[in-house]
Amino acid sequence: MSAAPLTRLRAIMARLRDPETGCPWDVAQSYATIAPYTIEEAYEVADAIARNDIAALKDELGDLLLQVVFHARIAEEAGDFDFDDVATAISEKMERRHPHVFGNADKGDWEGIKAAERTQHEDGSALAGVALALPALLRAEKLQKRAARTGFDWPDAAGARAKILEELAEVDAATHADDREDELGDLLFAVVNWSRKFGVDPEAALRRANAKFETRFRAMEDSAGASFSTLDLEAKEALWQQVKRQA
Repeated sequence: MSAAPLTRLRAIMARLRDPETGCPWDVAQSYATIAPYTIEEAYEVADAIARNDIAALKDELGDLLLQVVFHARIAEEAGDFDFDDVATAISEKMERRHPHVFGNADKGDWEGIKAAERTQHEDGSALAGVALALPALLRAEKLQKRAARTGFDWPDAAGARAKILEELAEVDAATHADDREDELGDLLFAVVNWSRKFGVDPEAALRRANAKFETRFRAMEDSAGASFSTLDLEAKEALWQQVKRQA
């Protein structure tokens, strides 16, 4: 593959960030201000994949690559690192984590190698490096998986299910808004743990539930027409059951 397209993209970003002749919006940005766009673009890549829209995937991957180039350009201007440093770092990491491909090992130990890397950082916790910006369900799952590798885990799904019942009781017993929020958070965390015991990705499961709800709700609206909002709850529930049977 030619390096020309990437060289062109980096040159475009350099021009956009030029303090004298660049785009004022691009010049004004920082790591923090474009971080939300980086996250948004990653989700749009995932959405294109979920829709099996290959043309959109190509476009969204380009948008995500632009975010990497943008961050690297800001770093280069600050004298911290540049795009080549980013590419070199990930290349070295991938080779290090695949000794069975790039070295002499018989097989790889991805998690073991990552764990060894974490011990080289100041934060030596088994939970180190689980990004705060991850979606809450995904971060809960990652925290639980990390904890499980240390032996802190239910031996089977029954223990995780019992914890859900315990947390439900604590939600019921909560009398103040702050306590209720705290207990509901514990309940969601417990549900993620139970999901993990079944090998189910909770983030994917919830996305699927969201899509199912949206499809059914839209079908309810289409069935009732303009009168939908005026229907009472009983009529809406009847419509809901109807579209469920049709699905």
